[in-house]
Amino acid sequence: MNKVIFEKEINNIILKIVVGDLTKENVDAIVNAANSYLAHGGGVAAAIVRAGGRIIQEESNEYIKKNGIIKTGEIGITSGGRLKAKYVIHAVGPVWNGGNSNEEKHLYSAVYKSLEKADEMKLKTISLPAISSGIFGYPFEKACDVYSKAINDFSKTAKSLREIRFCFLEKKKALEFSRKV
Repeated sequence: MNKVIFEKEINNIILKIVVGDLTKENVDAIVNAANSYLAHGGGVAAAIVRAGGRIIQEESNEYIKKNGIIKTGEIGITSGGRLKAKYVIHAVGPVWNGGNSNEEKHLYSAVYKSLEKADEMKLKTISLPAISSGIFGYPFEKACDVYSKAINDFSKTAKSLREIRFCFLEKKKALEFSRKV
């Protein structure tokens, strides 16, 4: 079972930091740390398809056919399949390239646009993973600064979104992020 280890109010939005399995989050939408082709072959993306069903990959394929590949810093959306979450927002974060390829700007955009999309859809709750800090190699400590800035900036304009959760498999990373917000 997922466990909240930190909670803080930021401009009428509750931020919760959670240790557990993103696919078990009981929220309106979860965010997938996606690649530009929405090919869910590994990491968070593969776990989402395993838990939510093949329909998520099928809808992802249809999304790409209709809209083209998703650029770094942009998002796409599918249903949540069999997940508790109704939707999966697929956010394409940057691959770390030493910080010289606008990685911070792209990561900020991926997080901010995920929150913005949930708000546009009049959702109340969302849960995000540590976008780009896994196989994409973005240094976790630097990523935490970007996540925090995106949440703070978004919270100033939010209309319907009331709870933002960040879900980490590792308690160590959850605690580290809690010290940054």
